[in-house]
Amino acid sequence: MTLAEIVAAIGLPKQTVHRILKQLEAAWLVSREAGSRHYEPSSRVRAMAVNALMHVGPAAARHAILQQLVDKLGETCNLSMLSGDDLVYLDRVETDWSRQLKLAPGSRVPLHCTASGKLLLAFLPRARREKLIAHLPLRPRAENTITDLEDLREELTETRKRRVGTNNEEHVPGMIAMAVPVMLDRNRACAAIAVQASAQRRTLDALMAFLPELQTAAEAMAGTFNE
Repeated sequence: MTLAEIVAAIGLPKQTVHRILKQLEAAWLVSREAGSRHYEPSSRVRAMAVNALMHVGPAAARHAILQQLVDKLGETCNLSMLSGDDLVYLDRVETDWSRQLKLAPGSRVPLHCTASGKLLLAFLPRARREKLIAHLPLRPRAENTITDLEDLREELTETRKRRVGTNNEEHVPGMIAMAVPVMLDRNRACAAIAVQASAQRRTLDALMAFLPELQTAAEAMAGTFNE
């Protein structure tokens, strides 16, 4: 947000808001890009917010929703959200299958090659999305990783239309995933729920058959973010 937008939002005098922002910058609680008028929470604040979501409040309720989903689907499921330039796992429930990708809560993964990462990028306001993807390192992680910016834009457009994110062996060879948004309202996604499976045992079409169960879980999960 710009200084003018913050002043309009909280109703304090401009000089007062500017002084407070300077104090918050000095305390590493807000940050501003050089030459930019936009303020945003610092990486320190984002880390504290993620930690709070993982350990405070309805964390047990969120875990129970994921556990019920895993019990139904028989595949690993996770809850994640954007954190800076990464996707961070808030919770994850694994199956007993031996070839698991071990990612504990708090783990960070790239946005451009994960089902949830692409989904949450797709739901960002256009200006914020463009600013973010313009600086993402589109490094190849697997054979199908999207490494071209224009290809990523096209993928995000289709993802927004479908309201479903997919990962077709783009992050880890042999692993596929499908994700749905946890919505605060019609246009704002606060998190994503994903199901992950081995490409040897499932296809993306098979994962898409789980869409109703994931959407039901996402609706229940949304209630935990409004508490």
